[in-house]
Amino acid sequence: MQEQPVETTLYSLSDAAPSPANRREGDRHLTLYRVGSIVIGDRRELCLIKNISAGGMMIRVYCEIARDTRVSVELKSGHPIEGAVSWVHDSSVGISFDAPVDVIDLLSASMEGQRPRMPRIEVDCFASVRDGANVLRMRARDISQGGLKLESTTSLTPGSDVVVALPGLAPQACVVRWNDDGFTGITFNRLLPLPELVGWLELQRSAMREAS
Repeated sequence: MQEQPVETTLYSLSDAAPSPANRREGDRHLTLYRVGSIVIGDRRELCLIKNISAGGMMIRVYCEIARDTRVSVELKSGHPIEGAVSWVHDSSVGISFDAPVDVIDLLSASMEGQRPRMPRIEVDCFASVRDGANVLRMRARDISQGGLKLESTTSLTPGSDVVVALPGLAPQACVVRWNDDGFTGITFNRLLPLPELVGWLELQRSAMREAS
């Protein structure tokens, strides 16, 4: 049986704050977002972190909150991030930070110790996928230590063994897990070492800033 796609907290190397159009959810997706806390005035509420970039974050809240409200969000106890609500759409809220944060530092901290799932990082580059005798060019949309999400008009067969190469990373032996609406999820046969992944992400961030 094909595995169900899982939506987890998505980290972005972009300097821009997330917008409502950056994320989609559906009944076919299992959501396992990172839990944080948000301070509004003199009260503290729990929230779910859906998307975070250097410039802001998208969260799911369980209380009423108005646009332009000043807030403080904690992903890690004792390390608040100050900002203001930039938009509200149903239970999703966009927050613009007062000052940019280092997403790779946040990512590295989130990978320390016990964690329910490995964080995903938004990327936008082409991957070479070898499926038997066929070599396909697909666009990588996010990566974690454990796998990739690819976008392509060509579907891969769940359960099949493939080899994926990303620019700057050694080819990785993988297994296809799911297909959904033009996206394919694959898992690496071995976890990417954290220093290797972080080093690659730093190169990707530098390339993004040079291109902008």
